[in-house]
Amino acid sequence: MIITRKAYAKINLGLDVTGKRADGYHIVRMIMQNVDLFDTLDFEDNETGEIVLKASSPKIPTDDSNLICKVAKQLQDKFNVKKGANINLVKRIPVAAGMAGGSTDGAAAYIALNELWNLGLSKEDLCKLAVNLGADIPYCIMGGTMLAEGIGEKLTKVSDLPQCYIVIAKPAIDVSTGWVYKELDSKEIVDHPDIDSIKRAIEIGDIYEMCDLIGNVLEPVTAGKYEEIREIEKLLEDNGAIRAFMTGSGPTVFAIFDDRDKAEAARKEVEKSGLAPELFLSGPINPEE
Repeated sequence: MIITRKAYAKINLGLDVTGKRADGYHIVRMIMQNVDLFDTLDFEDNETGEIVLKASSPKIPTDDSNLICKVAKQLQDKFNVKKGANINLVKRIPVAAGMAGGSTDGAAAYIALNELWNLGLSKEDLCKLAVNLGADIPYCIMGGTMLAEGIGEKLTKVSDLPQCYIVIAKPAIDVSTGWVYKELDSKEIVDHPDIDSIKRAIEIGDIYEMCDLIGNVLEPVTAGKYEEIREIEKLLEDNGAIRAFMTGSGPTVFAIFDDRDKAEAARKEVEKSGLAPELFLSGPINPEE
């Protein structure tokens, strides 16, 4: 039996850091949103008990350091699973991009292996296991539009994002999330985004108000080092974006448009500039709908 899963990327419509726990995890408040950009994973069980991962990109490790393999091993150990799995990953989400590319693949592994190995776990059960491997994985299991709190594991459903078009642009740089948070810890956060007001704007369907309020406390850190981020944002806003902003720890920029033709024209302008070799025209998605 082969199970195929799409693992969707995410953007942050708001990201605030409000503290840090004794164990080093940061306390956050975020509005998370899936976009229609995804990796594809195929899972097939085997009788050897081995976890065999193949990936389309040479950037992706296929040994036990990969989150997909860690998920599989965790489930094998916890539930005494004797079977293994052959897993094939087709990577489309940019790597080290602030789009939860690794976490969403891990989430797909939880959901697929739960079915493949007949574990009978609910999504809530999977989220409780997942937080031990990564704070973004519970969101990626649930998906859609969510308020994430705590270290990212406390999730509250938010109304679906209104119809819009999203250009995603990743410059040719990779950013370490660990480095970004370390730099953030060394500075005072001056400007905290109003997460509750962003949530309210989404719930009343006002995409323009939401765009006015979008904020990310990590952007000054990453954009302070890589000027390409601000250049991409300006180019997108000059070409019709309601707002362009960095997602997660970066360096990826997303821009929200109210018109598909404007979004495609702006995507082409960024392509011509050479600022972002990885470029996508996408939109918000709730994977369960």
